[in-house]
Amino acid sequence: MGNLKTTFMGLALKNPFIAGASGYTANLDKIHKLEEAGAAAIVTASLFEEQIQHERYRLEENLHQFDNLYAEMTDFFPHVQHAGPKEHLMWVRKAKESVGIPVIASLNAVRSEIWAEWAQELADTGVDGLELNFYAAPSEFDRPGADIEAEQVEILKAVKSRLKIPISVKLSPFYTNPLQFIKKLDEARVDGFVLFNRFFQPDIDVQKEENRYAHDLSERSEHRVALRFTALLFGQVKGELCASGGIHTAGDAVKLLLAGASCVQVVSTLYRHKISQLGALIEETGQWMDKHGYRDLAAFRGKMSADSNRDPAFYKRAQYVKNLLKADYGA
Repeated sequence: MGNLKTTFMGLALKNPFIAGASGYTANLDKIHKLEEAGAAAIVTASLFEEQIQHERYRLEENLHQFDNLYAEMTDFFPHVQHAGPKEHLMWVRKAKESVGIPVIASLNAVRSEIWAEWAQELADTGVDGLELNFYAAPSEFDRPGADIEAEQVEILKAVKSRLKIPISVKLSPFYTNPLQFIKKLDEARVDGFVLFNRFFQPDIDVQKEENRYAHDLSERSEHRVALRFTALLFGQVKGELCASGGIHTAGDAVKLLLAGASCVQVVSTLYRHKISQLGALIEETGQWMDKHGYRDLAAFRGKMSADSNRDPAFYKRAQYVKNLLKADYGA
């Protein structure tokens, strides 16, 4: 079988398959199984500032629910405060100590000062790298998109100035010009890009007329968005590219590697087919390489990027009518 070794954020990987942040990477037993199945690295379940804020609020609410129950009492419980991210940090440290493959921590903060502070605390656990999850839900009508992008670039710079470990950013595709924004992040010396994140999207139960908190797995077609931007970015940025979302088969992974990705993150396919699916992905990717005569990933990575594609406009087309002229309904 061909040599599957690659790198991401400068980290050496034995193959291009990374287990993305999920419930699987929030459990030490599952993490061990991911390593045994062949995962080249894991991204631990994310540390969410919003979750910590919510837990703090609930704790305060519970501690004070009996206040003034009796006239002589001013407080029912002794002084207690939420531990903040400490429990998560202890768990990340244990995860790092329990496996031999690279462990990448994941952070999703809200306030600018928390990004740098918690990034440092995650780095202090001994992890090999850090993934920053940048996303801004469009809920403010009067805030320019340029301000959001500028703030995120400054957050990256603040984190980079404090940390010595490599840093990647996991982005959404919903920027006005993702290519320009990614270029700015690249100029800020980020080490890698993960394209793209699948954040919570709201839903409604029309029968109950209530909010529906859906947790939907990705579909295979979703990787095409990452395919487009990976192909456009290959050779244009210094940060290494990792594709994410809708990568369910070895064929899906090979597409992204041909477009220029150094590696891929997988989650939904593991939930659908169990952790053992990792072994199948690795084996089938090697078989594809053997069939096509490739000795290593470098021999074909980026072979079908935008700069190398026989059709220069292939990744730039967006009009549905034009695509119909060359549609392949069997794909």
